[in-house]
Amino acid sequence: MSSKKNTFEFDKNKLYTVSEAVDIAIKSSKTKFISSIDIAIKLNLDTTKAEQQLRGSVALPNYFGKVSKILVIDSGLTQKDASKLGVDFAGAEDKIQEIERGWLDFDVIITTPKMMPALAKLGKMLGPKGLMPNPKNGNVTTDIEKTIIEFKKGLNQYRTDSYGNIHMLVGKTNSDPKKVAENIEFIINFIKSKRPSTVKGTFIQNISISSTMGPGIKVIIPQ
Repeated sequence: MSSKKNTFEFDKNKLYTVSEAVDIAIKSSKTKFISSIDIAIKLNLDTTKAEQQLRGSVALPNYFGKVSKILVIDSGLTQKDASKLGVDFAGAEDKIQEIERGWLDFDVIITTPKMMPALAKLGKMLGPKGLMPNPKNGNVTTDIEKTIIEFKKGLNQYRTDSYGNIHMLVGKTNSDPKKVAENIEFIINFIKSKRPSTVKGTFIQNISISSTMGPGIKVIIPQ
């Protein structure tokens, strides 16, 4: 017997408030499993210019993502100390050699500036996968312990694609809608604060949210 088709309808050309958009995203979800709710922000950026390539890390008020598998590459951190901090893997040159051999069973690398020269040779392998540590992402640090805590709490990395879009997870379809809306409002204001000084005209051109495999719902752009 076929499952009941989701027939929830809304005006795809209308702009909705954040709260309205979250409600629609949840009701229009088409999957049998718990879907993610994602935000897509189209920015007026020329990403061929280095100063207009936005990237970094941000902690949302409410975290709904999975806890990342963290690899710490630092000669001063023992595996025992790393385990106490909730780190999955730790090492130095030994871990770099494992990666060279093809090991990639981690989601993020946290390291120190002194280890970056040794990691540089992995750029072609880690860069395309978004795994290369970068100070702008917050995972090249002199305070390893503090950074580990931040990432374990759900520090999200963001980055504009070649078209000037930023995509981020903001919730789940079974999440408290108020907390999802709080995340959306937070990230919109955060991105507004990152406007490069060289950008002219309207910075945020379009905002939409959607559930996994669900339709995009246009959101009113705050002034």
